Amino acid sequence: MRRFAAFFDQREPATPLALYRILVGMSVISAIGSVVWAGLVPVIWHEIADGGMRKLVQGNPVIDALGGPTPQVVWGLVWASLLGGLAMVLGVGGRFSVLVTALAFRAVTSLNNHTGGSYDLLIANALFLCFLAPSTATLSLDCKLRTGAWTDDTPRPSWVRWLIVYQIVLVYWTTGLQKVSSHWVPGGDFSALYYILQQPSWHRFDMRWVSSFFLFTQIGTAVSWFWEVFAPLWGLSAYYAATAEREGKLRAWFNRMHVREVYLVLGVIFHLVIHALMNVGPFSMISLAFYPAFYGHDELTAAWSRLRSKG
Repeated sequence: MRRFAAFFDQREPATPLALYRILVGMSVISAIGSVVWAGLVPVIWHEIADGGMRKLVQGNPVIDALGGPTPQVVWGLVWASLLGGLAMVLGVGGRFSVLVTALAFRAVTSLNNHTGGSYDLLIANALFLCFLAPSTATLSLDCKLRTGAWTDDTPRPSWVRWLIVYQIVLVYWTTGLQKVSSHWVPGGDFSALYYILQQPSWHRFDMRWVSSFFLFTQIGTAVSWFWEVFAPLWGLSAYYAATAEREGKLRAWFNRMHVREVYLVLGVIFHLVIHALMNVGPFSMISLAFYPAFYGHDELTAAWSRLRSKG
């Protein structure tokens, strides 16, 4: 327990948390902004009497406190979400901006359970973790106003970063465990990805041509299933990388084989392909927002320095 407490009591500059904050804010803007851009706010988030498609879900305490889901309240929450997301991207307002964004976003996206998706809940969870984190300590307007510089290397508690890692690993792992049909699991035909790409409710355009590449969809199905089911190994690899100075053959093997990097690269590829071929809202963006948390400040700044030197 002492070792456990000591590990989570470590401090580091909040660069990973700042990148996480920026990407989460962008995800909020994407999720709400796409509805506004399509002109669907009155359709999906207004009552039937106000032009909505169906009776709205009741009981959200924020909406109840504001007087109910009137068009004025709904639009107020929509703009609060958008402005809050922008404040998060810019890094202004600290935890207050995150709290306002979280309350407004969760309130408006809970109005109609026939729209949206699991990404709404993931964004809500991400906002909660942002509220816990000192995410505007660096790479933010708050930092600029406080220190006169855009960055601040003052060490901050790093335990929230590990909660972020835990959250996304849990998402992938439980998602993989739920894929139990013969189209997904070993011993089946690995045809799940092919059939998904044939469904108009998922694909972005006509995907009948994919039948010529059925083998590649099978490979993609198999790799994604194993990648998700064994996602806890990604969390373990991040821990082993953070404690590389300790002994242990398994730790040494994980670090030597760059398991953490392999998982990250596969994840980026998966989400870019999903975003390009499937209409799944901001799912890819909010999922990728968690990725910077797998690396500490020193690793991120070293990688940035290498990129700048090559440029």
